[in-house]
Amino acid sequence: MDTYAGDGQGVLFEPEPGSGPDENVGYRGPTACHVAGITYRQLDYWARTGLVEPSIRGAQGSGSQRLYSFRDILVLKIVKRLLDAGVSLQNIRLAVDQLRARGVEDLARITLLSDGTTVYECTSPEEVVDLLQGGQGVFGIAVGGAFREIEGSLAKLPGERANGSPAPASRPDSDELSRRRATRRTG
Repeated sequence: MDTYAGDGQGVLFEPEPGSGPDENVGYRGPTACHVAGITYRQLDYWARTGLVEPSIRGAQGSGSQRLYSFRDILVLKIVKRLLDAGVSLQNIRLAVDQLRARGVEDLARITLLSDGTTVYECTSPEEVVDLLQGGQGVFGIAVGGAFREIEGSLAKLPGERANGSPAPASRPDSDELSRRRATRRTG
């Protein structure tokens, strides 16, 4: 279990190519806001202050469109939930610095707990129980749940590559009903 009280930590997991969301696909600001549950004003402020900057394409002047990766949107959602729990922006910045060092799939395996002051990272159910038994954690974020929620939302929304070309559909016929309809049409 790690706390985000300033201790350093290296990358624990680097996703294999082709696993998880395509990190070369970006989503414009309004899409990122919608999926993360934040306002455009928050998004703009967090980007300008360096809390969560778009990793696909930053603002290049007036009228340019920032592009946020799946990981960026996941971090945006986590920041929103930590703010809602009363965690200070200073402690959230420490947590975000640690989250940036992780691969997307690794993020999905952690649970963040907070007592409203400190953010604790738990990577196993035992660590969660230990923290709760110690009376420290009062608010938790199962990052895997947020991961799946964002993945489902983004599958229905348009993405694009940094060069402006549209991203291929992430999951055509992804649900069973769609597959049955497609089979019925062709068969």
